[in-house]
Amino acid sequence: MSAPADVVLLHGVGLDHTMWERLAPGLAARHHVLTPDLRGHGTAPDAAPGLTLSDLATDIARLMRGLDGPAHLVGFSLGALVATEVALDNPELVASLTLVSGVANRSAAERDAVAGRLRASRTDLDATFLAAVDRWFSPTWKAAEPALAERVLATLRANRPESYLACYSVFADADAQLWPRLRELTMPVLAITGAEDTGSTPAMSTAVAAQVPDGRWAVVRGARHLLPLERPDAVLDAVVSQIDGRTSTHPPGALLP
Repeated sequence: MSAPADVVLLHGVGLDHTMWERLAPGLAARHHVLTPDLRGHGTAPDAAPGLTLSDLATDIARLMRGLDGPAHLVGFSLGALVATEVALDNPELVASLTLVSGVANRSAAERDAVAGRLRASRTDLDATFLAAVDRWFSPTWKAAEPALAERVLATLRANRPESYLACYSVFADADAQLWPRLRELTMPVLAITGAEDTGSTPAMSTAVAAQVPDGRWAVVRGARHLLPLERPDAVLDAVVSQIDGRTSTHPPGALLP
């Protein structure tokens, strides 16, 4: 068995480190797992208006410089954008990059949609949170795990409004600034998305895999946005494949059951 690796898991906007509760134990059985809260979330300091993607990435790079060597970096949604910025600016810190439900090169219509959600957040934050849970949970999944849907909603409602808006503003725009730089990524990159994710689409993951020098993609059938909670098995296998350097489970492109 290879030596334990450091694995850093970055959550999405409005969520916190607890979103990794179904994934982290499987990784921790073999590796050292860190699940920091991004600035403006959970127990992390507040995020001020004017926050940038670089600000969020600087916090994570500072954490990773304290590790013994390059770590395997996994980001979900906003966390995927932050992870990409860390990898671009500090490639020596990142052994591999796994982007879960990430966004990239949004179309004009997709950009308008996320801008509309940002505007709505400024006027009725709770309605925005309710709409997010409806997007993220299919009716079948919500009926099967109503307590989980309520816990996700409670996490969203626990956000400090100013911090949430500052971070969502980054999420709404950062993919555009990252897209032209993706060719600079030197480490293995895997982009994995749910087939039914309407915001972080399978097309985005395949585009990222084609844009980077060493890229792969995977799409999980029947899943929506919250892959680490809805399909932790698929995400765990994706991350392990990156750590172990395996391509058999996730070849350059794969549709997963």
